[in-house]
Amino acid sequence: MSTTTATFPLNAWYAAAWDHEVKRALLPRTIANRQIVLYRTTAGEPVALENACWHRLLPLSLGRLVGDEVECGYHGLVFNGQGRCTHMPSQETVNPSACVPSYPVVERHRFVWIWPGDPALADPALVPDLHWNHDPEWAGDGKLIEVACDYRLVIDNLMDLTHETFVHGTSIGNRAVAEAPFVATHGDRTATITRWMSGIEAPPFWASQIRQAHGYTGPVDRWQIIRFEAPCTVAIDVGVAKAGTGAIPSEGHASDRSQGVNGFVLNTITPSTDKTCLYFWAFCRNYLLGEQKLTTELREGVTRVFGEDEVILEAQQRAIDAHPGYRFSNLNIDAGSMWARRLIDRQIAAEERPGAPVIPIRSA
Repeated sequence: MSTTTATFPLNAWYAAAWDHEVKRALLPRTIANRQIVLYRTTAGEPVALENACWHRLLPLSLGRLVGDEVECGYHGLVFNGQGRCTHMPSQETVNPSACVPSYPVVERHRFVWIWPGDPALADPALVPDLHWNHDPEWAGDGKLIEVACDYRLVIDNLMDLTHETFVHGTSIGNRAVAEAPFVATHGDRTATITRWMSGIEAPPFWASQIRQAHGYTGPVDRWQIIRFEAPCTVAIDVGVAKAGTGAIPSEGHASDRSQGVNGFVLNTITPSTDKTCLYFWAFCRNYLLGEQKLTTELREGVTRVFGEDEVILEAQQRAIDAHPGYRFSNLNIDAGSMWARRLIDRQIAAEERPGAPVIPIRSA
């Protein structure tokens, strides 16, 4: 593998945790090769500090919270939410250089986001749009998966859903996905893959959903609209509707999904190290909103589906490690992942950082 460029930008918002994970306790996380400790102040505000005491580098997560500050578990130095040491045992004067890095954090869309790069560039407006995760017009839930692979392999997986046919054939996949044409578009920070499937047999998962919501068991029109936002977020608009009822847009007619079921698969993947990542996901729906039992069933069902992906991705990473210097080749179906990689590379290049391992790709 070459070492010509870094694998991820630093000037970006990364999901550090689900909001419910950050409590009045010290939560250690590795994000962008940085050891971080997260906690909430007594006012409920999230804080992110480097997880290493200025004195002897003991992880601060092994200490304890004292009010809104962290007391090191080794020698009792105390650090506030800005990373400044406020107390040193056995001396009256606090060394003014005693501090640890503090990172900008934002709480939005049920996640706590962290900016590991230049704090002056941490614009909250750049947090990826995952509003479905808290919108009252949608219901859903999700989880965190810690995957032993380069985070870009997860993005590759999400940008090409033809793998559903072969990896998830008993749930969300069928032959129609692999055979359907698609359209790829891109912007400065986004890439989109749009796929429509007309008059097909619904795969088991979607057949169950439209039957529960509408009592329908016939052929369906299906859609998958995958939107990538650099460097690491993928929101996928998915669903099925009764065939021929207007879900597939035509010239002069917008999409009418009123006789169908619509979901959004929300994914944001945080590089932990160059070969491990934190995969935050949720599945949200706009039907049967009051049925908590269905929310739980869907969350656990998607957990099983993504467990199948996890096996594939970790095996792929092991194969990459076993074949140093190997270059990926691309098929037509890789258009989305290729654009995602290019957008990530542009963000990295803009930071002009020194080298780190990458997975090279050659054009088809």
